[in-house]
Amino acid sequence: MALDWDTLSRTLRPENSPGFLLWQVANQWQRLQRSTLEPLGLTHVQFVLLAGLAWLSRKENDVTQARLAAFCKTDAMMTSQVVRSLEAGGFIARAPHPTDSRARQLRVTAKGAEVLNAAMPRVREADAQFFGALQESQGFVEQLRRLWSSGAKREP
Repeated sequence: MALDWDTLSRTLRPENSPGFLLWQVANQWQRLQRSTLEPLGLTHVQFVLLAGLAWLSRKENDVTQARLAAFCKTDAMMTSQVVRSLEAGGFIARAPHPTDSRARQLRVTAKGAEVLNAAMPRVREADAQFFGALQESQGFVEQLRRLWSSGAKREP
């Protein structure tokens, strides 16, 4: 069977495929975030989960790993692995949950707050640098929010 080159061209050329273009741009953005956070000893996923935990902890008591994964929209198994690495690095602490014997309560440690305080301006600056190529980034953010909220409706 011969390859359908017309369909392949329509599918994989960034100017023809929003999904492929989004994937390419996301990879470029991830590389920038990785190089931004590497000097602090964090991966981007670690930063997201640490920041998510800090945010939730201010608003809610007894934040669990499952709650953190739901809030950050991350896979539960991956969240578990990253939470363990954050704990091993001294960035978070896990303790028995006061009402659910199966769950663990998470909290940001002083070391975690320190690294998060150092990371946040770096991440903001990297985003400003990366998205500065857009003439009107607020419109782009609104479009991303629309995709994000409609994607939640499509998730299984």
